[in-house]
Amino acid sequence: MMQKPTQRTRMPGDIDSSSAKLVYLYLSTQGDATVEELGDGLEMQKLSLFSVLKTLRKRDLVERDGERYVAN
Repeated sequence: MMQKPTQRTRMPGDIDSSSAKLVYLYLSTQGDATVEELGDGLEMQKLSLFSVLKTLRKRDLVERDGERYVAN
């Protein structure tokens, strides 16, 4: 049985909170997502997600395209 190659996502060193790490990892592996999709996928509340996304955007780790967010 052949194994699939494992793709590793490099976590930026300046992400301190576990919530921010989860959001960044989710966006890095899934491509892009809305706040609703992030909330469903990570079982996080929207209020928390908006705060995390704001911080990630300030650090240029995440971009917003309309209602969708994508990791840089």
